[in-house]
Amino acid sequence: MTTWSALPGLQRLRFAGRADLGAWPVAAGLVVIAIVFGSLNDRFLSPENLTNLALQMAATGTIALGIIMVVLLGEIDLSAGSVSGLCAVIMTILSVKHGWPPLVAIAVALVGGALIGLIHGLMFTRLGMPSFVATLAGLLGWQGLMLYLLGRGGTINLPFDGFLASLSDTWLPPWVSWLLVVVIVGVRASSAVVVRRLRTAASLPLGSVLGVAVRLGGLALALAVVVAVLSADRGVPLLLVLFATLVVSLDLVLQHTVFGRHMYAVGGNAEAARRAGINITRIRLIAFAAASTLAACGGILAASRLAAVNQSSGSSDTLLVAIAAAVIGGTSLFGGRGRAYAALLGILVIQSITNGMLLLSVDSSVRLMVTAAVLALAIAVDSVARRGQAT
Repeated sequence: MTTWSALPGLQRLRFAGRADLGAWPVAAGLVVIAIVFGSLNDRFLSPENLTNLALQMAATGTIALGIIMVVLLGEIDLSAGSVSGLCAVIMTILSVKHGWPPLVAIAVALVGGALIGLIHGLMFTRLGMPSFVATLAGLLGWQGLMLYLLGRGGTINLPFDGFLASLSDTWLPPWVSWLLVVVIVGVRASSAVVVRRLRTAASLPLGSVLGVAVRLGGLALALAVVVAVLSADRGVPLLLVLFATLVVSLDLVLQHTVFGRHMYAVGGNAEAARRAGINITRIRLIAFAAASTLAACGGILAASRLAAVNQSSGSSDTLLVAIAAAVIGGTSLFGGRGRAYAALLGILVIQSITNGMLLLSVDSSVRLMVTAAVLALAIAVDSVARRGQAT
């Protein structure tokens, strides 16, 4: 079998180029979506609508982050929606009915999510159950437990003036938003300098300084546009900041830690990773636990935005949209390829399409078919790219 190190230089470059295309088709798609819906309805690109769009994507996007952790291994988690609803219910019951401090209730819900993911991981690694079956059982079981905890009432409201509900009703002052832009760009520039110094010390090839400058300029421009647009309405929502922080943090873990490299190795070829000395069971357990923890976090954000939990929490199309967001954003269903930013890009695509069609009063049946077409296209592109790399 041909190894990576044995490939001629030109062929390696061609393969790397294909992998690097990941985000660009999605970004181009977002531009097309903005142009189409912006021309059909002038409210689509208004600050008010874009602020609502930011609020809509935070909860499901966080769940999609967890989906990415499992999909990178070439597996699937069908329980994410049910886990998000169950953990949100646990948090609400502890906070509202038992009077626990909100932060403690949130911590318990997150720990509960991690334990659920660990159970799924053990069913997969120790019992040999396919991840599809293990998490499908979880989907049904955890949803049943959620309904049991809710009881006959079926709905528990959060106090509108409480900490939990205020998470989705907090807006950053303009000066704080602009300060965040400066800090983010400054940190990114500093990290680029450090990376160049390390690569120089290790006698590794350096990228173009112009390329780094262009990327930094693009990042600064994108952040400035987001802050300017959202500040024209109510400001940058705290929910968006929390979601973006999770995206960046997870991407740093996946791209710049030993655990992250092991994740990609196990997803790319589990047997080769095992022979290289990687504890694939540990990696899989951590991935499933992290996926359910992020699902719990997404459920908490959704409960905050609705200021309530009910029998539909985490159900409906939550799971399907989260999986679609991960795949549309560029995460390969075959494992071993994708980044945390896929959740951000994918959920932005799906919510933009849904939001635009709602503004145009498009029937729900058409919205489902359009979303299905976008998902099918994303999977087709991934399949063709992977088949091309295999040859």
